[in-house]
Amino acid sequence: MKTTYRPLVQRAYNLGGVIKSLLLIALIVGLMTTTSARAAGGSISKSAYGKTADGIAVDEYTMTNANKIEVKIITYGGTVTSLKVPDRNGNWASIVLGFDKLSDYETMSPYFGAIIGRYGNRIAKGKFTLDGKEYTLAVNNGKNTLHGGKKGFDKQVWDAKPIEGFGSEALELSRISKDGEEGYPGNLTVKVVYTLTDKNELKIDYTATTDKDTVINLTHHSYFNMAGNGSGSIDNQILMINADKYVPIDDGGIPTGDMTPVDGTPFDFRSAKQIGPAVRSSDPQIINGRGIDHSFVLNRTDDKSLQMAARLYDPASGRTMDIWATEPGLEVYTGNFLDGTLHGSSGGMYRQGEAICLEPQHFPDSPNQPKFPSTTLKPGDTYTTSTVFKFTTN
Repeated sequence: MKTTYRPLVQRAYNLGGVIKSLLLIALIVGLMTTTSARAAGGSISKSAYGKTADGIAVDEYTMTNANKIEVKIITYGGTVTSLKVPDRNGNWASIVLGFDKLSDYETMSPYFGAIIGRYGNRIAKGKFTLDGKEYTLAVNNGKNTLHGGKKGFDKQVWDAKPIEGFGSEALELSRISKDGEEGYPGNLTVKVVYTLTDKNELKIDYTATTDKDTVINLTHHSYFNMAGNGSGSIDNQILMINADKYVPIDDGGIPTGDMTPVDGTPFDFRSAKQIGPAVRSSDPQIINGRGIDHSFVLNRTDDKSLQMAARLYDPASGRTMDIWATEPGLEVYTGNFLDGTLHGSSGGMYRQGEAICLEPQHFPDSPNQPKFPSTTLKPGDTYTTSTVFKFTTN
């Protein structure tokens, strides 16, 4: 702001008499008007959140838009700890699961609200071959690698920089994932920008570059319950997914390599319907995932633009979330492994089926699946992907 106005102020002083006075008054009024508009809109603030077990300081940033929607993000894992939106009666609640303490995110979190990388989802047996060389990854999900390994992006403290704007607030998170981290090749420079707009959108933009051929699949892992954090089962919430096909898995969660039509299966959410009946189906694929833990092949008209992926709606509260994405797939996970042992920020215990994750991404195990779109990133290229969560009330 000061940089913008300084040349004009200097010009005013170079003029004389009445012209100088009028111009200075106009500048002051304009600056006051701009500041007032800024104050009436959104805000972003920072506070200390604690220190990791290794003694690294973690900050929490709170972004609020002009409509009072509020999102809280900590630099540990780039984690969304709270996301407050109103219901149809003006009652506010956070619609994501989370914890109150940093130590819980360090030791117990099933990826609540975190940035996932270097590779979201599973890689079979923790191995893949790239440029004729086999890479061995950290294994943390049976015999497979899940969400980047034992210490993925969700367990790293990110550098943070707030970006204030008009009609939006943003937080830029960045880090360098070093060559060999969790077994992945290449020094990967990553930037993730969370933007909260006055259109009631939470936008996430990811970019990354590498100095060596590598694989990458970044996503966001909030557990959503549109009735509110800790409000119980999501069985009666309504889900629509813009996908004609899904990716079947084996009993270890690894894709079979097929893309199967959803028609006639519990995975047919092309028309909006309740989540509960699908999760309780006796379909072998539901049994394999202990519920829905599958990628959906999104219907897209191109490979780059933001397009509608899904809608989640809670009839009781009227809260609705639309998801737009640039990715080819949407991983849907119905909280199948929440077992009542996690005490959350809601004050109660989190149980199976009390939230749903909707994660735009590439498909699981893509480095080992030649039929799937490539997840290889090469030096000189830039990885980019975006997701938008838009909130309304019905």
